[in-house]
Parts: sequence; structure tokens; C-alpha cells
Amino acid sequence: MARLQPDAATVGEVIAMALSDHISFAQIQALHGLAPDEVKALMRRELKPGSYVAWRKRVRQFTDRREFYK
Repeated sequence: MARLQPDAATVGEVIAMALSDHISFAQIQALHGLAPDEVKALMRRELKPGSYVAWRKRVRQFTDRREFYK
């Protein structure tokens, strides 16, 4: 089943949420219906390559440490 492409305002909101260290993929999925893999694909498509790599690195590091911040 093909998904509709989000409009520019939604894309901007998803990017802002994904860049935030305080919002999880689960929260983005609950609000916009995008799975983590879809958010990553959107970020890859919308960000510059270096920005995407830096974001993924930060998200991975933050996710690895998240259990210690609860």
C-alpha cells in the first residue's frame, strides 16, 4: 500500500521533532503515523548528506545511553 507524501508543513514538523533530543520515534509515530524507518528515509531525503550522517550518529549514541537517563 503506497503512503501519501506529507505536505511541506508536516515534513518541517517531523524534521524539527526528529532533530529534538526530547522527542522519540514513538512520539513521532503516534502524532504523524510515520514508523522510525520512514522518519529516517524522510531525513535522508530532506537533509544534506553530512547533516543526515551527524543526526544518525547523535541519535544512535543517544539511544544507546537512553536507559541510563530514566
